[in-house]
Amino acid sequence: MSELRVRFAPSPTGYLHVGGARTALFNWLLARNKGGTFILRIEDTDVERSTRESVDAILEGMKWLGLEWDEGPFYQSDYFPLYKGYVQKLVTAGKAYRCYCGAEELDAKRNLAMAEGRKPKYDGCCRDLVAQPDDQPHVIRFRAPQNGATSFDDLIKGTITFPNEELDDLIIQRTDGTPTYNFCVVIDDATMSITTVIRGDDHVNNTPRQIQLYEALGFPVPQFAHVPMILGADKARLSKRHGATSVIAYRDMGYLPEALLNYLVRLGWSNGDDEIFSLEEMIQKFDINNVGRSASVFNTEKLNWLNAHYIKNSDPEGLADLLKPHLIARDLSTHNGPDLVAVIKTLQERSQTLEEMADRALFYYKAPTVYDEAALAKFDKELLLAVFAAVMEKLSSSSASDVAAIDALFKEVCSEAGWKMGQVGQPVRIALSGGTQAPGIGEIVVTLGVAETVRRIGAARDFVAGR
Repeated sequence: MSELRVRFAPSPTGYLHVGGARTALFNWLLARNKGGTFILRIEDTDVERSTRESVDAILEGMKWLGLEWDEGPFYQSDYFPLYKGYVQKLVTAGKAYRCYCGAEELDAKRNLAMAEGRKPKYDGCCRDLVAQPDDQPHVIRFRAPQNGATSFDDLIKGTITFPNEELDDLIIQRTDGTPTYNFCVVIDDATMSITTVIRGDDHVNNTPRQIQLYEALGFPVPQFAHVPMILGADKARLSKRHGATSVIAYRDMGYLPEALLNYLVRLGWSNGDDEIFSLEEMIQKFDINNVGRSASVFNTEKLNWLNAHYIKNSDPEGLADLLKPHLIARDLSTHNGPDLVAVIKTLQERSQTLEEMADRALFYYKAPTVYDEAALAKFDKELLLAVFAAVMEKLSSSSASDVAAIDALFKEVCSEAGWKMGQVGQPVRIALSGGTQAPGIGEIVVTLGVAETVRRIGAARDFVAGR
């Protein structure tokens, strides 16, 4: 095993969104590529906003994508005593201090600084207090270095430097005794021996503060890689208004996990001009150094194209298990009708999502009761009746049982009556499915069976005759 240890550390204040899923994927791929360890940590120190429902949604999304973790899930809320111990260690060493400034006082100082054109940072008024009573309301602040600079070599963005004078004394423990995010992250990553931190670039500004804490506590500083954000088509940060952003929502919309993973890995990472990667190929080829520095734009059309590819090349039996929930949601039972696997084989070439496939499968299990009248109106009534009668007679007297034989049978009908295939195929397709968007005639007939096909054509004939 490699010494590399990475982690995915979501906050359970909502669902697992695609940006978080991509971060998890990059961490997971790096661990698998290097033979390292992938850790799942739930950062639930925000007690008011963290929910068990969100935790479950995150775990469900991770499992659906197949991003299984090697250690965890660990919960920050289980480690409050550990954080308090390290806070006290800093206080004892003089590297942290009690701050008694109230919220109103801090707001007033902040507003004054902004009015005077100064950066609204904490002015350090409690930094050198000799008397630091423990029985008065206070927070604990880290005594940050005031001179020099804090710099790090980001694996994606290159060298990033922050002048220390721009960084104020970070609060590491609130008045109620709870630790703050930046402090918990450092303690967690250090005690879990995280070697590489891959996260969104909205955390770049947190990094110098965290590095200072690592150094103050004598912990080794991990490598950092900040992944650019994902944007919507309007170049604004991806949000609900751009469509679904929840991983589970994409599952419910009929996307396959391998398609979503393939799409997410290409949002910012590249391997030449390749577009399609199996999970094994992703693991083999992934390199964090090949992640770009620019933000990526989420393109639903590209995702649909990939999903169609994976549906087309999937095992029909496996697709049957995935499709069933979408059929159940349409109150559709497959017990009385053609074999679902056979149905799927006729739809794989033409479906971009499982939702689309479920819609297209409906006619196989529910005979049409209404027909596309505009499509029927393109044909003369007498022609329709003659076509239906000829096809019913030919099918009833034939032993054809495969697609090639059925297609040949329809060619015979056309040849004998002097009709074009469009004059026969389209009306029969409407009779069998209710519309014109359906698989080939031969596929439909073989899947439905001759008896059901003849019954449906007869119903359509009666409908046309009664118009």
